[in-house]
Amino acid sequence: MTGTSSNLFDLTGHVALVTGGNGGIGLGLAHGLAGAGADVAIWGTSQEKTDRAVEELAAHGTRVAGLVCDIADEDAVTAAFDATVERLGHVDSCFANAGTGSAPTKFVDLDLREWRRVAGVNLDGTFLTLRAAARHMVERGQGGSLVATTSLTVVEGAPRAEAYAASKAGVAGMVRSLAVELARHGIRVNALMPGWIETDLNRAMLSDEKTAAALLPRVPARRWGAPSDLAAAAVYLAGPGSAYHTGDTLTIDGGYRLF
Repeated sequence: MTGTSSNLFDLTGHVALVTGGNGGIGLGLAHGLAGAGADVAIWGTSQEKTDRAVEELAAHGTRVAGLVCDIADEDAVTAAFDATVERLGHVDSCFANAGTGSAPTKFVDLDLREWRRVAGVNLDGTFLTLRAAARHMVERGQGGSLVATTSLTVVEGAPRAEAYAASKAGVAGMVRSLAVELARHGIRVNALMPGWIETDLNRAMLSDEKTAAALLPRVPARRWGAPSDLAAAAVYLAGPGSAYHTGDTLTIDGGYRLF
């Protein structure tokens, strides 16, 4: 699945798919994978942003494919996955990372349409992505790795973020069930749980003095995380070093949950 090298972190010959791979955590994952030798496909909803990310990732010297895809659209996911296989030959690992947030809203004021919008991307979109990858891996018969990005909201109360927390908790449950069902096919399924990772989307919030004063003291590492802090975990979960590791959640949060 990943080449013949004895180096457990060598992904030469490996093909990885990263949804939401054109920015933030997804781009960090894609950099780690490409840097380890993998060919990488990234999906995003913005053509311009995806093109920039492809150019950036190409510096690693591996093949990079960028596709525009709304993961909440079943037909779009099917078409994007088929196009990924057509361009790169197959998929060995799939990182279902794309997601969406919501403006903080009192639960009593939360609109059903907003609840469904968030669930449509975070839960339905992850399901559609992992299903497409699982079908491909089962048919190919060479195993593989599925990884979903969850959230600290799965295990810590997040007031005014119930739609987001519920969608991510659903993803966590799906990961555990898939790990049991797909193990017989040599497919392992795990989750990544990032802590407070600074990205373009949340940089303004994390730069706020009140936010920093409330959160940073709970981070033993005493800094916000960066997308690159998850890169090595992506390489590990994609490659042969994690051959016996499934049904788990890797928490990468600088120690936030402990303190």
